[in-house]
Amino acid sequence: MSTLEEFSRLSLHELARLLTEAAGQRVTVAALKADVAAGAPTNPDGTVNLVHYVAWLLKQRTEQKA
Repeated sequence: MSTLEEFSRLSLHELARLLTEAAGQRVTVAALKADVAAGAPTNPDGTVNLVHYVAWLLKQRTEQKA
């Protein structure tokens, strides 16, 4: 499996770990679950596509500023 495929099917635990490492601040599974409850996109199996999630985050920030 290629790296792109791996990033398209991350569990919430994997996503939290990846974002924590990238951001340098703790991202919790609870925070990700809250985002999913607020409409963050998930795959049918409950995993998350990193690119789709980040795009959703950016859209949320843009809408909050408007």
